[in-house]
Amino acid sequence: MGARAPESDESRHDGHGDSSRHEEPIPACDGKPRGSHQSQDGDGCLGNGEDDDESDGDDGEVSPALADVGATQKKRRKRNKKKSKKKSKANAPAEQSWPPRIPVDQLFPAGNYPKGEVQEYKATARTTAAELRYNSRQKYWEDETFLSNYRKAAEIHRQTRRWVRETATPGQSLHDIAAGIEDSVRALLDNAGLEPGDGLKSGMGFPTGLCLNHQVAHYTPNPGQKPVVLQQQDVLTVDFGVHINGWILDSAFTMAFDPTYDNLLAAVRDATNTGVRTAGVDVRISDVSAAIQEVMESYEVEIRGKTYRVKPIRNLSGHNIKQNRIHGGKSIPFVKTRDQTKMEEGEVFAIETFGSTGRGYIVDDVGVYGYGLNHDAPLNVPVSMASAKRLHKTIRENFGTIVFCRRYLERLGVEKYLAGMNCLIQNGVVEEYEPLMDIKGSYSAQFEHTFLLRETHKEIFSRGDDY
Repeated sequence: MGARAPESDESRHDGHGDSSRHEEPIPACDGKPRGSHQSQDGDGCLGNGEDDDESDGDDGEVSPALADVGATQKKRRKRNKKKSKKKSKANAPAEQSWPPRIPVDQLFPAGNYPKGEVQEYKATARTTAAELRYNSRQKYWEDETFLSNYRKAAEIHRQTRRWVRETATPGQSLHDIAAGIEDSVRALLDNAGLEPGDGLKSGMGFPTGLCLNHQVAHYTPNPGQKPVVLQQQDVLTVDFGVHINGWILDSAFTMAFDPTYDNLLAAVRDATNTGVRTAGVDVRISDVSAAIQEVMESYEVEIRGKTYRVKPIRNLSGHNIKQNRIHGGKSIPFVKTRDQTKMEEGEVFAIETFGSTGRGYIVDDVGVYGYGLNHDAPLNVPVSMASAKRLHKTIRENFGTIVFCRRYLERLGVEKYLAGMNCLIQNGVVEEYEPLMDIKGSYSAQFEHTFLLRETHKEIFSRGDDY
């Protein structure tokens, strides 16, 4: 229970207290009754209240000296009251009294109370697999360096493909087009990638894909192949990637010189954009696939008097991207499935769609597209062939798990590597990738974008004014 606060000393100042306050009785002077001095004149004799010529002439008046003293005391009292009010407001208690009596609101006027101890949960059944994946991703996806590198790679891709779209014409060889793309990317990165370790910092995300007509994906001109020359009636798909610190910007487009194929290109471009729009945090991949299929199959294309329904390739898919891994483990088919897997915040995806006038189903073509070191391959490979060991060392130093092709090896001056490569493939250290095709006589197209899923939005890194 609160105790009554003590009275102020000001109430006990003689002659200056409130008129309503209790005053001490003034004792009688020289045995005279109280108040009798008021009837005395200046010499102490009792008077009759009338004027006396011999009096001092100051009956009932206060002497100037006493008046000055009283005024000074009043001013001091007012100043003291003002100071005490200011001190009570400005000097809020910084520490608690003992025993504690000061309200805590006065100790923490801004409401910033101390935070309690925080202990992280251990990985128990309450921590879901999705939460564990999220915690591992959030280390990079909000990092400004990560975002800046992806945006830089996207700008390099935009500038390079702008050059390709303006300069690629019938009569050029696919080898020259590929070389021009790769020279441009390396120049814009300011990294030739010829010294050990340089290719791990930045470079091509995978071998440049240049596919014609029924070739759907994964064709690149390699040494020893017959030169392929671009023709007026060809449909050309260009698929290349740019990586910085292992994070790959993957984007593709299709171009044709004959307007006959415009509706084929429009169907696939629309399907890709639909997939990008539908994608989001907690969105089921099956819903994205269904949206892609619905849009693509709504298009038809007439080629030389025959009408074809544009079909999505059933056994190809888009994918998520992880550092140094172009295919991160999640797939986005172009036809509806029952897969209930969800997209998650912080994931990087490459939404790509392939449409065809053929069967809508791909098979392996002849030849080799490229190679990739398995991400779980041991550092010391279990092979006895010396050339295989040397080649393995070269791959690790220049590509890591980034996919590469024969042109890239020969550019580094590597010779007589086929036997060693076959040895690494047979032992599961390196994976080989073949070109992919639909039936001959058909035409296919591809469009692709790379984007990052963030909490409130997605950023489509590869978006440009062209597609």
